[in-house]
Amino acid sequence: MKVVVIGGGASGIACAVKTKLNNPDIGVIVLEHLDAPCKKIYATGNGRCNITNKNAPNFEITKNFFESIGLVMRESEDGRMYPYSNQASGVVDTLIDACKKLGVEIICDCEIVRVEKVGNTFNTFTNKGVFSSNALVLATGGMAQSALGSDGSGYALAKAFGHSISELSPALVQLKSPNKSCRALKGIRAKCLVKLEINEEPAAEEFGEVLFTDYGISGIVVMNLSQYVSDKMLSQKKQRCTATLDFVPDMNENELAEHYRKFGTFEGILPSKLCSVLNRQANGDGEKMAKYVKNWRLIISGTKGYDYAQITKGGVKLDELGESGDSKLCDNLYIIGELTDNQFQCGGFNLDYAFSSAVMAANRITS
Repeated sequence: MKVVVIGGGASGIACAVKTKLNNPDIGVIVLEHLDAPCKKIYATGNGRCNITNKNAPNFEITKNFFESIGLVMRESEDGRMYPYSNQASGVVDTLIDACKKLGVEIICDCEIVRVEKVGNTFNTFTNKGVFSSNALVLATGGMAQSALGSDGSGYALAKAFGHSISELSPALVQLKSPNKSCRALKGIRAKCLVKLEINEEPAAEEFGEVLFTDYGISGIVVMNLSQYVSDKMLSQKKQRCTATLDFVPDMNENELAEHYRKFGTFEGILPSKLCSVLNRQANGDGEKMAKYVKNWRLIISGTKGYDYAQITKGGVKLDELGESGDSKLCDNLYIIGELTDNQFQCGGFNLDYAFSSAVMAANRITS
């Protein structure tokens, strides 16, 4: 039996390794269009690689897989799991070493021209020849950070086998705002409750640290909310998006106004620079400042785009796939990882899905 995996990122390499672990007699080839595999892994977790999260639904699957190839993890805040070395390179090295030991062939600088299925055989046509296999795994990633491998080419491959793609947009990405105050506050961090509204209707809210930038706002809380923002809909003027920041959710407006009357400032609560901006907007009116502290509204004009996004929202529709990423439309075709319409919050959940979906696909291939 032969298996071809298109895509040498987290999902593709993990699937190849697990397939060989399950059955060493299966021939496995990974086709990667960059000059080296796993480039995106190096950039995850600020170079530390947030492999998974203890609260992820398939945490045990990912944990057991890495233990089986000798990688030890350690827990950080909020259940985040990192390699014990705290180096993303250690994750890549462990995966690639496993490929070498198990006999997984990795072919880099390999551009996919087209794919087809004739009878029970898949043929993958590339600039380095035609690769035939009994099973084909699509693990190309989405469109986020194309320089690291995810260029969106996998969607056309999935469509070639009859699959449909839901609407795509950048996710886990910073948000842009034309508000000049964001530029004035560049570098300031504030923990607050952020409420997102689409066409004046509540879309989502989350508490966390917001980082002000020259283009708008960033931070984990912002990136988690970004999945609700559609650049396409905003550009077509079908959506209006605003973010309302509550800088002090533990105090109500009256309490804040009383604090200002007593002390004449909010600098004992908020960063000095933020106080200056709010004071200027309120013309020194304490009650107005209290309102702004609780309800500071920013127009959101869009996201920073795919080049800055951690993942892609949308992908191959899940109702066309089985629990193991097996296609319901084409036997022995598997679609895994970010290529599917499955997105999660920051904190290791998306990378956990990349690895666990790969393991589950490998288990089904070899069952």
